[in-house]
Amino acid sequence: MLRALAVDDERPSLEELLYLLRADPRIGSAEGAGDATEALRRINRALESGPGGSEAIDVVFLDIQMPGLDGLDLARLLTGFARPPLIVFVTAHEDFAVQAFDLKAVDYVLKPVRKERLAEAVRRAAERAGATPRIPVHEPDPDHLPVELGGVTRFVAVDDITHVEARGDYARLHTEKGSHLVRIPLSTLEDRWRSRGFVRIHRRHLVALRHIGELRLDAGTVSVLVGGEELQVSRRHTRELRDLLMRRP
Repeated sequence: MLRALAVDDERPSLEELLYLLRADPRIGSAEGAGDATEALRRINRALESGPGGSEAIDVVFLDIQMPGLDGLDLARLLTGFARPPLIVFVTAHEDFAVQAFDLKAVDYVLKPVRKERLAEAVRRAAERAGATPRIPVHEPDPDHLPVELGGVTRFVAVDDITHVEARGDYARLHTEKGSHLVRIPLSTLEDRWRSRGFVRIHRRHLVALRHIGELRLDAGTVSVLVGGEELQVSRRHTRELRDLLMRRP
Protein backbone atom coordinates (compact mmCIF):
# COMPACT_ATOMS: atom_id res chain seq x y z
CA MET A 1 0.00 0.00 0.00
CA LEU A 2 1.55 3.27 -1.15
CA ARG A 3 1.54 6.39 0.99
CA ALA A 4 1.11 9.33 -1.37
CA LEU A 5 1.48 13.10 -1.27
CA ALA A 6 -0.20 15.18 -4.01
CA VAL A 7 1.14 18.67 -4.68
CA ASP A 8 -0.73 21.28 -6.74
CA ASP A 9 -1.33 25.00 -6.21
CA GLU A 10 -4.74 24.86 -7.94
CA ARG A 11 -7.23 23.65 -5.35
CA PRO A 12 -9.75 22.01 -7.75
CA SER A 13 -6.96 20.07 -9.47
CA LEU A 14 -5.54 18.98 -6.11
CA GLU A 15 -8.92 17.78 -4.85
CA GLU A 16 -9.59 15.85 -8.07
CA LEU A 17 -6.18 14.19 -7.91
CA LEU A 18 -6.67 13.23 -4.27
CA TYR A 19 -10.11 11.80 -5.06
CA LEU A 20 -8.67 9.59 -7.82
CA LEU A 21 -5.72 8.48 -5.70
CA ARG A 22 -7.87 7.54 -2.72
CA ALA A 23 -10.10 5.47 -5.00
CA ASP A 24 -7.14 3.32 -6.08
CA PRO A 25 -6.79 0.18 -3.89
CA ARG A 26 -2.99 0.37 -4.09
CA ILE A 27 -2.97 3.74 -2.31
CA GLY A 28 -3.07 3.34 1.45
CA SER A 29 -3.18 7.06 2.20
CA ALA A 30 -3.10 10.29 0.19
CA GLU A 31 -2.52 13.79 1.54
CA GLY A 32 -2.35 17.12 -0.26
CA ALA A 33 -0.06 20.17 -0.28
CA GLY A 34 -0.84 23.49 -1.93
CA ASP A 35 2.74 24.39 -2.91
CA ALA A 36 6.24 22.94 -3.11
CA THR A 37 7.48 24.57 0.10
CA GLU A 38 4.64 23.02 2.11
CA ALA A 39 5.39 19.70 0.41
CA LEU A 40 9.07 19.93 1.32
CA ARG A 41 8.23 20.48 4.98
CA ARG A 42 5.93 17.46 4.85
CA ILE A 43 8.62 15.33 3.17
CA ASN A 44 11.20 16.42 5.75
CA ARG A 45 8.90 15.18 8.52
CA ALA A 46 8.38 11.94 6.64
CA LEU A 47 12.10 11.31 6.31
CA GLU A 48 12.65 12.06 9.98
CA SER A 49 9.98 9.52 10.93
CA GLY A 50 11.71 6.82 8.87
CA PRO A 51 10.38 4.37 6.24
CA GLY A 52 8.06 2.69 8.73
CA GLY A 53 7.01 5.88 10.49
CA SER A 54 3.47 7.19 10.69
CA GLU A 55 4.30 10.15 8.42
CA ALA A 56 6.27 8.23 5.78
CA ILE A 57 5.73 9.03 2.07
CA ASP A 58 6.41 6.55 -0.74
CA VAL A 59 5.47 8.63 -3.77
CA VAL A 60 4.83 12.30 -4.58
CA PHE A 61 2.39 13.26 -7.36
CA LEU A 62 3.81 16.62 -8.30
CA ASP A 63 2.60 19.51 -10.44
CA ILE A 64 5.37 21.42 -12.25
CA GLN A 65 4.33 25.03 -12.77
CA MET A 66 3.65 26.56 -9.35
CA PRO A 67 4.49 30.00 -7.94
CA GLY A 68 7.78 30.25 -6.08
CA LEU A 69 9.51 26.90 -5.90
CA ASP A 70 8.21 24.83 -8.82
CA GLY A 71 7.90 21.07 -9.16
CA LEU A 72 11.20 20.58 -10.98
CA ASP A 73 13.01 22.62 -8.31
CA LEU A 74 11.51 20.42 -5.58
CA ALA A 75 12.46 17.23 -7.43
CA ARG A 76 16.06 18.46 -7.76
CA LEU A 77 16.21 19.17 -4.05
CA LEU A 78 14.89 15.70 -3.26
CA THR A 79 17.77 14.08 -5.17
CA GLY A 80 20.02 15.30 -2.37
CA PHE A 81 18.05 13.38 0.26
CA ALA A 82 19.25 10.00 1.50
CA ARG A 83 15.94 8.20 0.84
CA PRO A 84 13.83 10.39 -1.43
CA PRO A 85 10.25 9.39 -2.27
CA LEU A 86 9.36 8.39 -5.81
CA ILE A 87 8.15 11.18 -8.10
CA VAL A 88 5.25 11.18 -10.56
CA PHE A 89 4.79 14.48 -12.37
CA VAL A 90 1.20 15.54 -13.05
CA THR A 91 1.08 18.61 -15.30
CA ALA A 92 -0.75 20.36 -18.12
CA HIS A 93 2.51 20.97 -20.00
CA GLU A 94 4.32 18.52 -22.28
CA ASP A 95 7.52 20.59 -22.53
CA PHE A 96 9.20 19.38 -19.34
CA ALA A 97 9.12 15.62 -19.92
CA VAL A 98 12.83 15.31 -20.74
CA GLN A 99 13.83 17.20 -17.60
CA ALA A 100 11.38 15.15 -15.54
CA PHE A 101 12.82 11.82 -16.62
CA ASP A 102 16.36 13.14 -16.17
CA LEU A 103 15.30 13.52 -12.53
CA LYS A 104 14.35 9.81 -12.44
CA ALA A 105 10.61 10.41 -12.42
CA VAL A 106 8.51 7.25 -12.38
CA ASP A 107 5.94 8.70 -14.78
CA TYR A 108 4.71 11.89 -16.45
CA VAL A 109 0.94 12.30 -16.46
CA LEU A 110 -0.75 15.05 -18.47
CA LYS A 111 -3.81 16.99 -17.30
CA PRO A 112 -6.71 16.65 -17.47
CA VAL A 113 -5.98 13.48 -15.54
CA ARG A 114 -7.79 10.36 -16.72
CA LYS A 115 -8.51 7.66 -14.15
CA GLU A 116 -6.96 4.93 -16.33
CA ARG A 117 -3.79 6.93 -16.97
CA LEU A 118 -3.32 7.74 -13.29
CA ALA A 119 -3.88 4.08 -12.43
CA GLU A 120 -0.99 3.19 -14.75
CA ALA A 121 1.25 5.70 -12.97
CA VAL A 122 0.27 4.20 -9.60
CA ARG A 123 1.06 0.72 -10.95
CA ARG A 124 4.52 1.84 -12.02
CA ALA A 125 5.16 3.48 -8.66
CA ALA A 126 4.00 0.37 -6.81
CA GLU A 127 6.31 -1.82 -8.91
CA ARG A 128 9.26 0.51 -8.33
CA ALA A 129 8.60 0.71 -4.59
CA GLY A 130 8.23 -3.04 -4.26
CA ALA A 131 11.12 -4.05 -6.50
CA THR A 132 14.53 -3.61 -4.94
CA PRO A 133 15.43 -1.25 -2.12
CA ARG A 134 16.06 2.18 -3.57
CA ILE A 135 19.69 3.21 -3.54
CA PRO A 136 20.18 6.62 -1.97
CA VAL A 137 20.65 9.25 -4.65
CA HIS A 138 22.87 12.20 -3.85
CA GLU A 139 23.31 15.26 -5.96
CA PRO A 140 27.06 15.91 -5.89
CA ASP A 141 26.85 19.68 -6.20
CA PRO A 142 23.48 20.97 -5.01
CA ASP A 143 23.19 24.73 -5.31
CA HIS A 144 21.04 25.08 -2.20
CA LEU A 145 20.42 23.23 1.03
CA PRO A 146 16.97 23.32 2.70
CA VAL A 147 17.01 24.37 6.36
CA GLU A 148 14.22 24.76 8.89
CA LEU A 149 13.91 28.10 10.66
CA GLY A 150 10.96 28.79 12.94
CA GLY A 151 8.76 26.29 11.10
CA VAL A 152 9.65 27.79 7.71
CA THR A 153 11.87 26.04 5.16
CA ARG A 154 14.55 28.29 3.71
CA PHE A 155 17.19 27.52 1.11
CA VAL A 156 20.80 28.38 1.86
CA ALA A 157 23.06 28.84 -1.15
CA VAL A 158 26.13 26.62 -0.87
CA ASP A 159 28.28 29.46 -2.22
CA ASP A 160 27.26 31.60 0.78
CA ILE A 161 28.47 29.05 3.34
CA THR A 162 31.81 30.08 4.85
CA HIS A 163 32.37 27.02 7.05
CA VAL A 164 30.59 24.07 8.64
CA GLU A 165 30.88 22.87 12.22
CA ALA A 166 30.29 19.26 13.30
CA ARG A 167 27.59 18.68 15.92
CA GLY A 168 27.37 14.89 16.19
CA ASP A 169 24.93 13.66 13.55
CA TYR A 170 24.14 17.30 12.79
CA ALA A 171 26.14 20.11 11.21
CA ARG A 172 25.95 23.86 11.72
CA LEU A 173 26.23 25.87 8.51
CA HIS A 174 27.80 29.31 8.93
CA THR A 175 27.17 32.21 6.56
CA GLU A 176 27.83 35.93 6.85
CA LYS A 177 24.19 36.40 7.81
CA GLY A 178 23.95 33.71 10.49
CA SER A 179 24.02 29.96 11.06
CA HIS A 180 21.68 27.02 10.54
CA LEU A 181 21.60 23.53 12.04
CA VAL A 182 20.94 20.66 9.61
CA ARG A 183 20.62 16.94 10.22
CA ILE A 184 23.54 15.90 8.00
CA PRO A 185 26.90 14.54 9.26
CA LEU A 186 29.95 16.63 8.47
CA SER A 187 31.53 13.70 6.60
CA THR A 188 28.57 13.63 4.18
CA LEU A 189 28.92 17.32 3.40
CA GLU A 190 32.68 16.90 2.98
CA ASP A 191 32.14 14.24 0.30
CA ARG A 192 29.33 16.17 -1.38
CA TRP A 193 31.08 19.56 -1.49
CA ARG A 194 34.71 18.61 -2.08
CA SER A 195 34.41 19.60 -5.74
CA ARG A 196 32.97 22.98 -4.72
CA GLY A 197 36.12 23.98 -2.86
CA PHE A 198 35.34 22.83 0.68
CA VAL A 199 38.21 21.29 2.64
CA ARG A 200 38.45 19.62 6.03
CA ILE A 201 40.81 21.53 8.35
CA HIS A 202 39.91 19.82 11.62
CA ARG A 203 37.72 16.94 12.79
CA ARG A 204 35.13 19.56 13.69
CA HIS A 205 35.42 22.01 10.78
CA LEU A 206 34.88 22.07 7.03
CA VAL A 207 35.86 25.34 5.34
CA ALA A 208 35.16 26.95 1.94
CA LEU A 209 38.55 27.89 0.46
CA ARG A 210 37.13 31.00 -1.24
CA HIS A 211 36.10 32.40 2.15
CA ILE A 212 39.50 32.03 3.82
CA GLY A 213 40.82 35.53 4.43
CA GLU A 214 44.08 34.74 6.23
CA LEU A 215 46.35 31.83 7.10
CA ARG A 216 48.03 32.46 10.45
CA LEU A 217 51.11 30.82 11.98
CA ASP A 218 51.81 31.32 15.67
CA ALA A 219 54.36 29.24 17.61
CA GLY A 220 53.74 26.18 15.48
CA THR A 221 49.97 26.55 15.57
CA VAL A 222 48.14 27.09 12.29
CA SER A 223 44.76 28.79 12.01
CA VAL A 224 42.61 30.43 9.35
CA LEU A 225 40.38 33.49 9.41
CA VAL A 226 37.00 32.63 7.92
CA GLY A 227 33.94 34.84 8.03
CA GLY A 228 35.36 36.82 10.94
CA GLU A 229 36.16 33.67 12.96
CA GLU A 230 39.59 32.22 13.65
CA LEU A 231 39.56 28.44 13.29
CA GLN A 232 42.38 26.10 14.25
CA VAL A 233 43.89 23.81 11.61
CA SER A 234 44.94 20.38 12.83
CA ARG A 235 48.45 19.15 11.99
CA ARG A 236 47.19 16.33 9.77
CA HIS A 237 45.33 18.82 7.56
CA THR A 238 47.91 21.62 7.47
CA ARG A 239 49.93 20.48 4.45
CA GLU A 240 46.88 19.79 2.30
CA LEU A 241 45.40 23.18 3.17
CA ARG A 242 48.63 25.02 2.33
CA ASP A 243 48.86 23.24 -1.02
CA LEU A 244 45.27 24.09 -1.88
CA LEU A 245 45.70 27.74 -0.92
CA MET A 246 48.88 28.00 -3.02
CA ARG A 247 46.95 26.73 -6.05
CA ARG A 248 43.96 28.95 -5.42
CA PRO A 249 43.47 31.45 -8.26
